[in-house]
Amino acid sequence: MKMRTRQPRADLAQTLRSSGVDHAVVLDNVTRTYSSRAGEVHALRGVTHTFAAHSFTAIMGPSGSGKSTLLQCAAGLDVPTSGRVRVGGVDLGGLSEVQLTELRRDTMGFVFQAYNLLPALSAHDNVALPLRLAGNTVSRSMVRHALDRVGLASQYHRRPSELSGGQQQRVSIARALVARPDVVFADEPTGALDRSTGRQVLELMRSTVDNDGLTVVMVTHDPVAAAYADSVLFLEDGLIVGNLIGADAAQIAAHMSELER
Repeated sequence: MKMRTRQPRADLAQTLRSSGVDHAVVLDNVTRTYSSRAGEVHALRGVTHTFAAHSFTAIMGPSGSGKSTLLQCAAGLDVPTSGRVRVGGVDLGGLSEVQLTELRRDTMGFVFQAYNLLPALSAHDNVALPLRLAGNTVSRSMVRHALDRVGLASQYHRRPSELSGGQQQRVSIARALVARPDVVFADEPTGALDRSTGRQVLELMRSTVDNDGLTVVMVTHDPVAAAYADSVLFLEDGLIVGNLIGADAAQIAAHMSELER
């Protein structure tokens, strides 16, 4: 029997980073349908969109509009019912589950409303955990640098219970950035934070685009948060129904009000 050769992890990551394309994520006629007791749920209904490289995009829409499903399909965390998703030119549908897991681990970062930190580990060890799980050599200086970028270098020894909510979220961002990803996917990253702390987190995410050239795709319900993005994509009933570029919070809020009428 002929053995199937698995493409090495480094080759997959290098394919994305050296692809030379000017788009980070492309969704091509993506649909996602779920089965429920009430019948089929059409979370996405043929979404086509290109997220430019080195850009910050916010995704907004009413509850149930398909925002989180879009994010999960774009990140390879969920599989579209039909259509294609490409990240840096790599077709996610052409990868095995192992390859997909490795590509996510090496080229993507994830930030969620729930910080998902392990309570028994220090900030340093929480940040280092993805590297250790990947079997990579963990450099103390690399982890300290990631914590320094989020303003927590002096808190490396503290456990989550000893940190504020904003500090815990910044640790989760450091964890997302430590492997130097190309794309960061964020789902309501400031939803559990007060306005002042949320602003600090958003400024940090903005700086990763402006100073480090990352691509950020963020789901949010907050027009103030969305105003930090270069563009705001609006969803309704699984369809893209608008896209504002360079809009302020008032313009974004007005557009959302129209959708929610």
